[in-house]
Amino acid sequence: MNGEHGRDAGADAGAGRGAAGEPFRATLARSAALFAAFRQEQADPDRFYGTLARDTVAQLRSYTRLEGAVVVDVGGGPGYFADELRAAGARSVCVDPDPAELRLRDGRLPQSAVMGSALRLPVRTGAADVCFSSNVLEHVPDPPGMAAEMVRATRPGGLVYLSYTLWLSPWGGHETSPWHYLGGRYAAERFARRAGRRPKNDFGRTMFAVSAAEMIRWVRARPDAEVVDMLPRYLPRWAKPVVRVPLVREVVTWNLLLVLRKRS
Repeated sequence: MNGEHGRDAGADAGAGRGAAGEPFRATLARSAALFAAFRQEQADPDRFYGTLARDTVAQLRSYTRLEGAVVVDVGGGPGYFADELRAAGARSVCVDPDPAELRLRDGRLPQSAVMGSALRLPVRTGAADVCFSSNVLEHVPDPPGMAAEMVRATRPGGLVYLSYTLWLSPWGGHETSPWHYLGGRYAAERFARRAGRRPKNDFGRTMFAVSAAEMIRWVRARPDAEVVDMLPRYLPRWAKPVVRVPLVREVVTWNLLLVLRKRS
């Protein structure tokens, strides 16, 4: 893999527009549509992940041009995001450590799938124009380590798109919510007693508590990355200021999006 484009993220003529050529707008109606799809995650995953992937790629294109870009999708599982990225003209590679997750959609590996850990990406330093991850950070035991790997894999001037669910948000415990507010292990044990199986998102094993404050401190201390944007991923644009309010942001933000540019 070789990120040969060398262009400034967000400076291209195609940035700022979705797949249909329309500017991306984080409106209240868009938030309502995403949460409606979210309610169908278990019953109709194709609808939910397909909707989220289309919205995410439109949002990503508001920061950088994707046509011809090398995009590494970290923890992309069955490849919904990678497929949508390719439809937008990107050269997308999906990296995931779990073969079962990779085959989750139809039993086949996604196109351009690579087995590998988010904590040690099988990607050469500076190879990606965009390093992308959606809702994976809360599933690794070392969130700053994963974020650092994403920065390492991105070329100077390239973009890092990192989005994750905050532990203290209403969905912080995933399928064990809202009992995670009484403790992650308690919530997992309660789920296991009632369902007769461990939750897929099992606290301390496949899910971890990560806050907005932790990652904001991390990125502000990085000499090799600058913040392009920091906002609640699913909420309307006017909700962006909540990210600046300690404690409140941990609950209200729900899902934090960090958009970073790799410094030269």
